[in-house]
Amino acid sequence: MGEECKSSETSSPEKSREATESESDSWSGSASLVEKSAVEINGDECQAPPEIPLVNKYEMNVDSEQESQSLNTVSVDELGPGVPVKDGKGLFMVPAVGMEFESEEHAYKCYSRYAVMEGFSIRKDFVNKSRVTGAVVSRRFTCYRQGYRPSKHSMNTRKPRKETRTGCLAHMTIAWQPYGKFRVTNFENKHNHEFVNPSTAHLLPSQKRLAFAEAVEADLASSSGVDGVPKLGMGFESEDHAYEFYNSYAGKVGFSVRKDYVNRSKIHGAVVSRRFTCFREGFRQKDKRDLNIKRPRKETRIGCLAQLVISRQSDGSYRVTNFEEKHNHELVAACRIRMLRSQKQLVAAQTAEGNAIEGRKIQLKSAYEVSCNSIGDCVDHEYDPVDQRSKLISKCTREMRDGEAEKIQQYFQSKKVKNPSFFYAIQLDADNQIANIFWTDAKMVMDYSDFGDVLCFDTTYRISEDCRLFSPFVGVNHHKQMVIFGAALLYDETVDSFKWLFQKFLEAMSGKKPKTILTDQDEIVSEAISSILPDINQRVCVWHVYQRALKQLSHMFIGSPPFVNDLLSCFFDHEEEEDFIASWNHMMDLHGLWDNEWLNKIFENREQWAIAYKRHIFCADIKSVQLRGSFILNLKKYLKSDSDVLSFLKQLGKMVNDWHYKELEANYDMSQNMPKLMGDVILLKHARDAYTPRIFELFQQEYETCLNIVVNQCIENGSLLEYKVSIYGQPREYTVSYNLSNNTVCCSCMKFEFIGVLCSHALKVLDYSNIRLLPSQYILKRWTREARV
Repeated sequence: MGEECKSSETSSPEKSREATESESDSWSGSASLVEKSAVEINGDECQAPPEIPLVNKYEMNVDSEQESQSLNTVSVDELGPGVPVKDGKGLFMVPAVGMEFESEEHAYKCYSRYAVMEGFSIRKDFVNKSRVTGAVVSRRFTCYRQGYRPSKHSMNTRKPRKETRTGCLAHMTIAWQPYGKFRVTNFENKHNHEFVNPSTAHLLPSQKRLAFAEAVEADLASSSGVDGVPKLGMGFESEDHAYEFYNSYAGKVGFSVRKDYVNRSKIHGAVVSRRFTCFREGFRQKDKRDLNIKRPRKETRIGCLAQLVISRQSDGSYRVTNFEEKHNHELVAACRIRMLRSQKQLVAAQTAEGNAIEGRKIQLKSAYEVSCNSIGDCVDHEYDPVDQRSKLISKCTREMRDGEAEKIQQYFQSKKVKNPSFFYAIQLDADNQIANIFWTDAKMVMDYSDFGDVLCFDTTYRISEDCRLFSPFVGVNHHKQMVIFGAALLYDETVDSFKWLFQKFLEAMSGKKPKTILTDQDEIVSEAISSILPDINQRVCVWHVYQRALKQLSHMFIGSPPFVNDLLSCFFDHEEEEDFIASWNHMMDLHGLWDNEWLNKIFENREQWAIAYKRHIFCADIKSVQLRGSFILNLKKYLKSDSDVLSFLKQLGKMVNDWHYKELEANYDMSQNMPKLMGDVILLKHARDAYTPRIFELFQQEYETCLNIVVNQCIENGSLLEYKVSIYGQPREYTVSYNLSNNTVCCSCMKFEFIGVLCSHALKVLDYSNIRLLPSQYILKRWTREARV
C-alpha cells in the first residue's frame, strides 16, 4: 500500500525526444514528426510523443514562429491532437494521450490554454498523492461544468447560486513517470454544452487564474508600479499600501475611490480579499423615506465597473487579482482633483509637506518687496496706469492718508508683475494727486464675458472714518453665485469721476456693454451712466433700497420684532403690482408708518426699484443672490475706522479667491451629481441635462406649480393662440400667448423676461400643446452647464 503507483507504459527520455538533424529534411506524405517536440509555454516545456503523427497540411516552423498557413479560421479540434498551435502568448501543443510534461503545473497551463482556445474553463478535480513522499502520482483536470451540484444545501438559501454544472465528461488525466515527467493517460475532448464566445474567454475562471499566475511571474521579474498604473499580479505589503497606490492612481486619472467589499478570515480576522471601486459604482437603492424628503440627495452612482481587487497571499502580502480600468462616465479635470473625497487626505498631506517650502517662498517674497521699495523698480515701463488725459479739473474731495498712495501703487504694481494681464488705471486730480483707482484681472474679465449681461454697480461701501468709497462691479454666474468683474477706490465722487470709471471699465472689457445695470438711488451715478452707457437698461437695485431701509428704520427693530420679516416680504416676495401695494399698505397700517417721509418718498419712486415693475428688463434674479450672499457681512469686518487700505485690498483678494473656489466646487458637484427628478417626465429630463443644478431646481419648482394650473379659455387667431390660465382655486388669471408658427410663448407675468426661466403658466400651455421638449430659445446659455464654453 505504501508503494507509489506507476504507469504500465514506460519509455525512455531519449526515445521521446527524437528530432530531425537538418532543417532541409522534407516531410513524408503520410506521417512525420515535429522538428522539435519540446515547445515552450511561457518558458515551460511540453513534449509530444513520437508515436503521434502531425498533419503535413498544417506544417509550422516552430523555431522561427513563422506559420506557413494561418490557423485563425481553423478550430483547435480540427487540427487533431498533438499539433502545435499558436495563440496570443506563443506556441503550445494540443493535448493528446501520451504527451509528456515537465511538471503538473506545466500540464495544467497547457490544458488551460487549450481550453481558452476552445472556449471553456477547467477545474482541478481528482488528485492521487504518494503516501510516502506526498508527491502527486496522478491528477485529473476536468471541464468546469463537470458533474452536478448537490441539491440538499440549496434548499434553505434565499438566493441560490446559478447552476453551472451539466455533467460534462471532458477531462485530461496525467500520471507521473519513473523518469520524473508526467504523461497524459486519458484525454476526452467532447463536451455536452456550448462554448463561450472568444471575446469573453478571458472571463473564464481558469483563464483568470492562469493570467494571474503569469502576471505574478512577470511582476517578480520586473519592477512593477514604476509608471503608477495598477497591473494584474502587482504585489503590496499591506491592504493600506494597495489603497494608497490605487488612490494615487485615481488622483492622476480623475476619479475618487471607495472601499467596497471586504472578505475577512473567520479564524484570525485578517483581510483575505478587498475590492476598491470607483465612487460612482453601483446604484443607490430606493428608500420609501425618500418620498417625504423635501431635498433628496443628488444621485452620484451610475453603475461604473472600474475597480481593483486584491487577495492575501500565503506570505502575508497582497496581490492584484482583478483590475478594471474603464469608466462609464467623464473623469474629473485636473483642476478639480482636490475636491474628490478620497483625494482630500492626499491634498492635506501635500499641504503639510509644502508648508516648509512655502515658508522659504515668504522669505524670498519679503526680500523681493524690500528691493522694490521705490516705485520705479518694479514698474513695466511700457505700461502707464496713470490716465494723463482725464485729469480732474478740481482737487479731489477726499485726501489720502500719509503713505497711502505709495502703498496702493506698490500693491498694484506687484500684482501687475505677477500677472501681466492684470489691469489697473489711476485718475489724477488738479494737483496731480491720486483721485480714483480702478482695477480688474483676467479672471474677472472672463467672468464678465460670460455673465456680464447683468451688472450691479454698488456704491454703498465706505472704508474707515474718511468715508472713502469702495465700488465693486458685481454680477451672478450660472450657479447663481456672486462674481466680481472689477472694483474701484474713489476719493472723488463727482460726475466726471464716475464717467472716467465707466470708460475705464468698458476699456478693460474690450468695449462690451451690459444689457442691464443696477445701481443705488444716486443721481450722480445715474447721470454718468446715461452719458457713457445711454442704450442700456437701468434700474435701481432693490437690495440697495432694502439696505437703506434697514438704516432708516433701525428704531423699529426694538419695538416691533416682526417688522423685519414684514419689510423683507414686502420688498422681495411680491411679483404682482396688486400684491405689492396690498402688502405695503398692510405694513404701513400694522406698524403705523404713514408719517415716515422716507418710506413715502421711496414708494413714490417704486417703479424704479420694486420687482413688480419693469419686469421686461432682464435682471438674472440677482436679488436672490444678494439675499443669501455673505459678501456684505464679510466685507464690513474690514470697513472699520482703523482699517488700512492695503489690508482691505488683500482681504478683498482672499474673498474673490473664495468665490472662485466655490464656483469650482459647484462645477465639480455638477459634473458628479445629477439633481433628482420629481417624476419620470421627458421635459424635466431635457431641462436637467441643459441647466445647472441651481437653475434646474428653480425650473422644477415652476413645473410642479404648473401641475395645479388649469386652462380656463383659449382664443384662436390664426397661428396665434391666447390662453387664460389660473392656479386651481385662485381667481387671478394670467394671459399666455402661444404662436404655432415659430413655437414661441409669452406670459403676462413676464418671469422669463425678468429672470430667464419659463414660468409655470407658460409651461402649462406648452404641456397643453403637447410640447414635450423645452424650446431652445427658452434655454439661456448663461444658465446652462455649457455657459463657460
